Amino acid sequence: MILPEYMKSADTNPSIILPDQTCQRFTLAEIHSASNNFDETFVIGRGGFGEVYKCTRKIGLVDQVALKRLITTSSQGAREFEAEVEVLSKLRHGNLVSLIGNCNEENEVVLAYEFMPNGNLQDLLHNTGTDLSWLQRLKICIGAARGLDYLHTGPSTQHGIIHRDVKTSNILLDANFAAKISDFGLAKVGPINQTQTFVSTRVKGTFGYMDPSYFLSGKLTRKSDVYAFGVVLFKVLSGRQAVDRSIDEEQWSLAVWVQDQIKDGKLNQIIDPRLNRQISKKIREGVFKYSSRVLV
Repeated sequence: MILPEYMKSADTNPSIILPDQTCQRFTLAEIHSASNNFDETFVIGRGGFGEVYKCTRKIGLVDQVALKRLITTSSQGAREFEAEVEVLSKLRHGNLVSLIGNCNEENEVVLAYEFMPNGNLQDLLHNTGTDLSWLQRLKICIGAARGLDYLHTGPSTQHGIIHRDVKTSNILLDANFAAKISDFGLAKVGPINQTQTFVSTRVKGTFGYMDPSYFLSGKLTRKSDVYAFGVVLFKVLSGRQAVDRSIDEEQWSLAVWVQDQIKDGKLNQIIDPRLNRQISKKIREGVFKYSSRVLV
């Protein structure tokens, strides 16, 4: 794995060094102890970079962490890993997942994050049998929106961050169900308040959340994240998947289905039946007035 310059140390065994001095460096022995030698039963997620482990044993001064372990043979995973470190080393916000430590020793590259005990929004909506109330869903969406706004407006006045993969599985939830945006492997730095407001890049993201304009043109803007977040909002409101191949083909895409319901004046069809009694008429009107602008 070739590390960017800011991650290299002066010794012969380079370790990740982050600009923020609050980021801890863990030894490989500490990582092995916390993960029980990367015990498969501790795995809570997988991606192109490798695996994520839940560690309930204390590591350093932290009681619980999630460890993201890089597969060093994965060139794409290495690029996404480096991009994530570069982004998170510059960002601090209550609605972004925090990078708290790293290990780069004996060909093992591991990042340590704050552990999110309530998992991700995707699983809560569809896989765990948990019925999130309307107020819980609102709180989660507002938190994620604040995190996304911080990314777009930027830690500096010159540049913001375009996430490029906003989706429910990348919105994590802490013990109080506070939302934290995660997974910055596809993120791009974008200009703010400049003539050129887009970044030309290879099209990447997740089908069902992807902005059609970006897909067709390859021109990435903050609006692409806003579109994807619109899909998130309607997933939360409807309880439906972004893409559902178990139903009629013309209804596979949540975004297209929502647009059709709005055009036909069937707004109530969009609401998750479990929420019907929790949403007043006034709130319904406000939700549709603002959220429908994202996709149509």
